[in-house]
Formats: sequence, structure tokens, C-alpha cells
Amino acid sequence: MRRLFGTNGIRGVVNKTLTPQFALKIAEAIGTFFNGKEILLGYDGRTSSPALAFAVASGLASTGCTVYLAGMAPTPTIQYAVKKHGFDGGVIITASHNPPEYNGIKVLGNDGVEISRRQEIEIEEIFFEEKQKRAEWNKIGEIRRLLGIIEEYIEAIKTHVNVEEIKKRSFRVVVDPGNGVGALAAPQLLRELGCKVFTINANIDGTFPSRPSEPKPENLSDLAAVVKAVNADFGVAYDGDADRAIFVDENGTIHWGDRTFALIEKEFLKQNPRETIVTPVSSSSLVKDIAEAYNGEVVWTKVGSVDVSHKMKEINAKLGGEENGGVFYGPHQPVRDGA
Repeated sequence: MRRLFGTNGIRGVVNKTLTPQFALKIAEAIGTFFNGKEILLGYDGRTSSPALAFAVASGLASTGCTVYLAGMAPTPTIQYAVKKHGFDGGVIITASHNPPEYNGIKVLGNDGVEISRRQEIEIEEIFFEEKQKRAEWNKIGEIRRLLGIIEEYIEAIKTHVNVEEIKKRSFRVVVDPGNGVGALAAPQLLRELGCKVFTINANIDGTFPSRPSEPKPENLSDLAAVVKAVNADFGVAYDGDADRAIFVDENGTIHWGDRTFALIEKEFLKQNPRETIVTPVSSSSLVKDIAEAYNGEVVWTKVGSVDVSHKMKEINAKLGGEENGGVFYGPHQPVRDGA
């Protein structure tokens, strides 16, 4: 069977494999799948994202869906807003860490989690079999705006941490959003937690002029240097849509995601013994070693954040993680969240 969805949504090169015409047509299929419900739509900072978002909004509205435009925001912010505001689903225009010529389309369920593989196939069948259901002229959906989702998201995160204890530490933190939408949330969150925040590459620019959007160690030498130069406690780098984070310690050493997740896992299991940790088979054995040492259990999934999220939902797990810097905290939302 022909497929459109990959590991994390639909992705392609803009105006080649991912055109506004395609975005309109797949949005009609998505709208048909949701059957005229209320959908939240947001996008990342890529140069093509606003144009593709408006094409998607038109396609959704043509099927009778009411579309709420959230504007530019981190992916996990949009996911949280879907759940908080009770939307029936969501669509995000983003290609995450891919080069600037790429973009993509993610589809969310009513809990903010990306839809299941089975539901992806349903949308693909509507698309390929031309089963889109367009509304009558007088039943085309409205396009409205939703404001304030970043502030709501920041407040939600703060409910899961000890704000006063963090403020006492007066951490010095360097944030590198990589010219992506992480600049819209992470610096503000850290400042509200009493941190002294330094930023680099924090101007949103969809051409990613400062470094590649993928926060690999070889791309983070500037961050490591600034951490040492300003005597920071740590640095954090984000991918393009801010659902993954890579950390640099006070010595300027860059740590890949499995090491930082192991620290999170250790602290989590010390406070929540015998809990289950969900991680893909691509993760290192360090995750298993920590679980065994601190009375936890590991459940392995296929590679892909969608698979981790849905397994967490299935077994009601509170923590998941990937080696690429993705951390899933169920009490907040069972999705990758760089903040």
C-alpha cells in the first residue's frame, strides 16, 4: 500500500514533494477523518510554514471543520493546547530537525498525542481513494484564532516542579533554540523559575543560519563555548520544533540524550519505585541498567515517538525517553517535550 505518513507525520521538500496543493488535499482527507469537528492548527518557524498552514486551514474548513489558528509555537505547546481546550484534534506544520527546505504535517488526536498508525492509514485511504467529503457552501467551517497558548503551557509545566526550590538555586543557563520556536517558551520558562538566562541563536529564522536544526554534538560547539565563558551551570539546545533537548554541563561537555535521560530516569525511579519506563529499541542499555538498579521496569517499543506515546497511554506509564533527547512525562503529557 502507498504511504504518506512516516515515523513522525508527513514530510517532504517544499514545492517539490510537499506543495500547497498537496497540503490542501491532505487537509481535506484529515478534515473528512475528523468529520467536521474542531481542530487546532499551529506551525513552526520555517519559511514555508505560514503558507502551508493557510492551505491546510482552507482544506480543513472545506470539509466543515472549525479551525482554530494558534500561530507559531513549539510542537509540545500546540499538543498541550489541544488537550487543555478540548479540541477534537490538531494539525502541526513542522519538519522538526530536518534541513530548511523540508516541511511536514503532523496530525493529533483529542489528547494532543499524534494519531495512531491505524488512523494514519485511514487518512491515507481517504486521500488515495478520493473519498474527501466537502461541505455545502453554507456549512464550510469557520477559521478562528486562539491566543495565549504559550503562557498556558509555561504555567502548566511549572505545576510539575518545585518552583521555589529552583528559584533558590539561581541557576545560570544558556539556551540555544537553533533559530527555532524553542525561543518562544524555554527562555521565558527559565526566567520565571528564577534562572539567569543567556541565549544564542534565539532569533527565529527558518533558514537556520546559525547551526543545523538537529542538535547533534558536532553542531553545538558554540553553545559549549558560551556555557564555559559565562560560567553557566548548564546549557540546553533544541531542535527546530522544540520537542527534544540536548544538554551541556558546566564544563562544556555535550551529553547525548541517553545519558541525560538516564539521570531523569534515576531521579524518577527513586521517587516512584517499580514504575515502568517506555523507550524505543534504539535506546542504549543504560536505560535498562538504571531501571534494574532502581527497581523499575523497561518496556521497549518500535522506533518513533508515536510508538512511545501510544505505549505509554496503553499501559499508563508516567515516563518515556529516547536517545535523541526526547523525554515524555505522562503527568504533563505523554509526548516529547523539550521544556
